[in-house]
Amino acid sequence: MPSIDKHIKKSLERTGNEYREIHEWIDEPDHKNERHDITKILEFGKMFEEKYGKEGAQEYIQHIHDDLNGKFGHLLEDMEEMVKDTLSYFGAKQT
Repeated sequence: MPSIDKHIKKSLERTGNEYREIHEWIDEPDHKNERHDITKILEFGKMFEEKYGKEGAQEYIQHIHDDLNGKFGHLLEDMEEMVKDTLSYFGAKQT
């Protein structure tokens, strides 16, 4: 998952604003799991929209999106490599 500094840099590139408070809030160690809970996106998104406007809410959602990609984005590549290795092990050629 991207670091807070990477999230801030991406926010700056997208919006011209850091939204540091949002990124630090989401990644605060004592509450990190709860604040990454995708079932609370509507609740937290509304909270950020009230405080920072729609753009702030979008940056919150983008943060969660980027973390999900960081956590799970490699799975397809890993699985394809495992299938290739397994087929090779058993002498099967991949088409």
